[in-house]
Amino acid sequence: MTTAPWRDPALPAAARVDDLLSRMTLEEKTAQLYGVWVGAATDGDGVAPHQHDMIADPAEDYDELIARGLGQLTRSFGTAPVEPGLGARALAQAQRQIAAAGRFGIPAVAHEECLAGFTAWRATAYPVPLAWGAAFDPPLVEEMGRAIGRDLRAVGVHQGLAPVLDVVRDPRWGRVEETIGEDPYLVGTVGTAYVRGLESAGVVATLKHFAGYASSAGARNLAPVRAGTREFADVTLPPFEMALREGGARSVMAAYTERDGVPASADPELLTRLLREEWGFTGTVVADYFGIGFLQTLHRVAGTDAQTAALALNAGIDVELPTVKYYGSSLVAAVRAGEVAEELVDRAARRVLVQKCELGLLDEDWRPETSESVDLDPTGNRVLARRLAEESVVLLDNPDALLPLAPDTRVAVIGPRAADALAMLGCYSFPSHVLPHHPGVETGIEIPTLLESLRSELPDAKVTFTEGCGVSDPDPSGFTEAIARAAEADVCVAVLGDRAGLFGRGTSGEGCDVADLSLPGVQGELLDALVATGVPVVLVLLTGRPYALGRWHGRLGAVVQAFFPGEEGGPAVAGVLSGRVNPSGRLPVSVPRVPGGQPWTYLQPPLGLAGEVSSLDPTPLYAFGHGRAYTEFAWEDFTGAEAEIGTDGSCEAAVTVRNTGGRAGTEVVQLYLHDPVASVTRPDVRLIGYRRLELAAGDSARVVFRFHADLSAFTDRDGRRIVEPGELELRLAASSADVREVARVRLTGPVREVGVERRLHCDVEVVPA
Repeated sequence: MTTAPWRDPALPAAARVDDLLSRMTLEEKTAQLYGVWVGAATDGDGVAPHQHDMIADPAEDYDELIARGLGQLTRSFGTAPVEPGLGARALAQAQRQIAAAGRFGIPAVAHEECLAGFTAWRATAYPVPLAWGAAFDPPLVEEMGRAIGRDLRAVGVHQGLAPVLDVVRDPRWGRVEETIGEDPYLVGTVGTAYVRGLESAGVVATLKHFAGYASSAGARNLAPVRAGTREFADVTLPPFEMALREGGARSVMAAYTERDGVPASADPELLTRLLREEWGFTGTVVADYFGIGFLQTLHRVAGTDAQTAALALNAGIDVELPTVKYYGSSLVAAVRAGEVAEELVDRAARRVLVQKCELGLLDEDWRPETSESVDLDPTGNRVLARRLAEESVVLLDNPDALLPLAPDTRVAVIGPRAADALAMLGCYSFPSHVLPHHPGVETGIEIPTLLESLRSELPDAKVTFTEGCGVSDPDPSGFTEAIARAAEADVCVAVLGDRAGLFGRGTSGEGCDVADLSLPGVQGELLDALVATGVPVVLVLLTGRPYALGRWHGRLGAVVQAFFPGEEGGPAVAGVLSGRVNPSGRLPVSVPRVPGGQPWTYLQPPLGLAGEVSSLDPTPLYAFGHGRAYTEFAWEDFTGAEAEIGTDGSCEAAVTVRNTGGRAGTEVVQLYLHDPVASVTRPDVRLIGYRRLELAAGDSARVVFRFHADLSAFTDRDGRRIVEPGELELRLAASSADVREVARVRLTGPVREVGVERRLHCDVEVVPA
């Protein structure tokens, strides 16, 4: 029997897909452009009950749908709790059914959420992305991404809807916990590492939300984006460009939002000209869930289903998610009526099928992955989750060396986050995201609380506990007992923070935006009452965003910040409190002094800084990049203080860092750029390089930064990205506000326009001192 060219693995993917498309009907081509939301049955028998109810178009029957083929299967693991092995078999059976139903035997791409681990029952819950940013450790994040990818592939999933590359512009936004931080270089480098890890496991990484989603007005979810042309080009877009060029991401998700009147899902300038023609992206663009429909229902830029489909297809959205509504029978009818060009369908179908070809889904010998026994939370995952959690904990303050706690001390643990396992998890963890709809179902993974972990960490200490108040409950009736417990102790550990949830059901998470950055509920008043006892108070924050702490500055014995540190977060934070872990996290977002005066991030031009023209001082209490340790570091032997290079040249700046304390510790050396005079206003400082240094007591290492002029590029008044001659300062620093050394660099020569060929990151080398 002769194999059709599209089945021949020896041919290039493009040639195979061209042959396949020539054989397909219009209905079969459009079938590759949508997903269907199914769930794995808990008995392993196939797709979930009520599968027909999940199809948005009542005219579409599931059996008829799959007879044409199917582009994607939506969240068969992330819809309801299902044992991993049973889920894998159910998904495999669904794939066999899909392949058998169509003329060409092509399975679907199965996708899942994997923001902070595979969002499935019994899967490892890693720290949230904001904690990745706090770790300043891209290699470790890449290792985590690879582990997540292996788990996804083990159960038959091909595509992960992560990472989030939005740059925080207003910390009141509910989805801050899903971001990596407020700096595009940190977001880009850490996010790219995650992409490399996921893609190395054979899983398609999906960058989101493209683009500008985090710049919504007033920090409201889905609000219009007010970012100007240069902010969009220089803050919003660079992490996506880096993750595509250096990470190899194969998919992009269009954002819900609109910018200057044009929704991202209907913007060919963004999704086609920039993404594909300028950046050279060849993968697939998928809709955020129901994002195509929002063009009609929320944005009101289309009046009919046909207009809606035409706008999205023309802009460059290849796949409708999570289920079929606009790219199904209504699109077929619109093409036949001449309302939508069939060339747009062919363009999108070609991209989808090329990606399926690359995944092996067009091969004649394709078989669905199955496994009798799947462990999605093995020991190796937990070790990795612990390492990342430990590296992400930030010691904000410890003025009197109250920490580490004495091993035999009397500790009053007080606060609504101390004894709740969910205090460790963000809103896209399975227990927070899905299990609220399944009351009575256990979390499926072991999540030690901070209270349990501290008792294990300090077995000789006398540890008492009371909650004091709820997370967002205004009831202060528990204060009396809290004050009594604190008064009996040598030290009080106040464990405060957020409860992750969705659309107002939490204090942090998607749709959980806040008016200001006060601690939720009456937690601030509880902290006041504890401080008033005179007992030293260690504040531990388990949150999804930074909160204003100026009210207690100078009144606390120590402050520890952890951003939803995952299933191993309890032992990690307890290890910092006991001293077993020497804290090494650094702030990926600024911590404000007062709750108002927002939005504010450290990427401010001169007028965004404190000055005499306003009575409001936005200077943060703790700056971006800040973090302390239980040891001290000396910075010595700085070289590269003066240099003159061309606008296409490079130079070096180097410093030796010595651990002068009595125990091993980690310093994070950061490189910032200051541009004193430019043709458009520039941030006063911005991060352009960094390196974690783990040093034993007394040891030293030399960090060499190789600066290239491309790293000073910005968007000029004409929209060109340029390197401009003039004076620059390279600031070697322990945070954006703690500069240790300054290298002055003069760029000479003509203004140089740069494009996709430019350097995106600073090369850093660590050499023996």
